[in-house]
Amino acid sequence: MPIFDGHNDVLLRLMRGKMEPARAFLEGDNIGHLDWPRMKQGGLFGGFFAVYVPSESGGVDIDALMTHSQYDVPLPPQLELAQSQQITTRMAALLIRIERASNGEVKIVRSAEEIRHCLDAGKLAAILHIEGAEGIDPDLYTLDVLYEAGLRSIGPVWSRPNIFGHGVPFRYPSTPDTGPGLTDRGRELVKACNRLKIMIDLSHLNEKGFWDVAALSDAPLVATHSNAYAISPHSRNLTDKQLAAIHERRGMVGVNFATSFIRPDGQRNDDTPLEEMIRHMDHLIEHVGIDGVGFGSDFDGATIPAEIGDVRGLPRLVDAMRRHGYDDATLRKLCYENWIGVLERTWGRLFPPLPPHPEATLQTASSSG
Repeated sequence: MPIFDGHNDVLLRLMRGKMEPARAFLEGDNIGHLDWPRMKQGGLFGGFFAVYVPSESGGVDIDALMTHSQYDVPLPPQLELAQSQQITTRMAALLIRIERASNGEVKIVRSAEEIRHCLDAGKLAAILHIEGAEGIDPDLYTLDVLYEAGLRSIGPVWSRPNIFGHGVPFRYPSTPDTGPGLTDRGRELVKACNRLKIMIDLSHLNEKGFWDVAALSDAPLVATHSNAYAISPHSRNLTDKQLAAIHERRGMVGVNFATSFIRPDGQRNDDTPLEEMIRHMDHLIEHVGIDGVGFGSDFDGATIPAEIGDVRGLPRLVDAMRRHGYDDATLRKLCYENWIGVLERTWGRLFPPLPPHPEATLQTASSSG
């Protein structure tokens, strides 16, 4: 079964590695969760490749914190623009160099048609995605440059604050309603992305930021790697009210493989049965619809279930889904068709703009953001 994935952090892993990044990815370094040889073995033919500017941990042992029954991981401070731009440019260039060195096997895609072509031709369809817009200047000049380089998806914030808004912390138990939403600059970023038809990723935004985007954007609402709060009451997960808005806007949720967002106890623990992931899929299908759910693995950025291990374990997940009762037509939707569909609606705008969700209007009117 071909698979298209909503999120990975392999570019950060490659940037930090000792081997030349393009060679490590294309030839395979067997480090972390994925590289191109292992992706072919696992059936993963495409996905979102995140550009993420890391922060220093400040001496906090995050892994240890997230094994407690309750936790609230301290967020790092806002990053400097100059350093963030440098790292953002470097990571985007890594994906460009991978494409250039691949002899046509890797394609940075800019349309749903190109994704379908890659699927038919056995090529890797890579979406250049930004996770946290720290590398984009207040006047959005960098956004135009990155768009020309292939940027087609952006999360305005990672969990730490930046000039565009406030992210949701890693907190358990907690709702995603954790603070203010978008800033005025964040609203301008959303409007610019709408003009350019860059997809806006809601995954790391807090609840107020989510409703701010819902009020401003005319595109489908998409969370590339998030799960159901009703099953795991983690701040990073989406409430049923948010899921209803995503459904109304013909949007999409990619199920995150991170065990701390899967498990009802919020623990970072790879001893997590695949059945727990499928519970999230069932809930998301019920609330978003069969056409609005897919994968958002967070490969190379999270602790994932040991039964999957790395990208080569994706067929084991698909087999578990089939045993659970998903037929082949449903599996095709969840594995790749839904992602292609929502990207076509976002990048191509096949449907007329929809009115803001009423809850979004209410939230925006009651706060200055």
